[in-house]
Amino acid sequence: MVADGIYYALGLAAGGAVVSYLTWPAAGAPLFLLAAFCLYFFRDPEREAPAGRVAVSPADGKVVAIAAEGAQRTRVSIFLNIFDVHVNRTPIGGRIAAVEYQKGKFLAANRETASVQNEQNVVTVEGEDGVVVVFKQIAGLIARRIVFWKKVGDRVRTGERVGLIKFGSRLDVVLGPEWEIAVSQGERVKAGSSVLARRKD
Repeated sequence: MVADGIYYALGLAAGGAVVSYLTWPAAGAPLFLLAAFCLYFFRDPEREAPAGRVAVSPADGKVVAIAAEGAQRTRVSIFLNIFDVHVNRTPIGGRIAAVEYQKGKFLAANRETASVQNEQNVVTVEGEDGVVVVFKQIAGLIARRIVFWKKVGDRVRTGERVGLIKFGSRLDVVLGPEWEIAVSQGERVKAGSSVLARRKD
């Protein structure tokens, strides 16, 4: 459980208790239901990263696009709805080489233009062998807050927790030509455990 979920749930439950006390018991039910949803939304299950030279999914959700990104790179886009786990994980192990926050719009995260136009946090991870993978935490129509817990220079393991995006979002992973894509459009993936790509060499 992410701590934010506990704080939200406690606040909403307290509000529900006050409303129920001042009016009638059933009046606080909507706030109690929202409190329960917050506990569900901010769940953080344990995941085990697969062995081998792989790039894992940074998010739970549905693969909505696999497209060329520049001359030799491929972008895999994952859309998260409000029922998906929203804790984000790093696709590969290594060092956080760069973190760049970009202001932008709040278009629906399942739209292709969201990859370019929406507010986002672009993270570059450099693997132990020098290979670089970029992933982008992208805000959506409802999601307005991107959280990233690491800083430049931090070392991370494959599938390690690195942040979250609150209430619906999109994650893009940009992979170079040294990777063979292992997922297809429309497939559902899980953060930290689903293999997005495998090294070719």
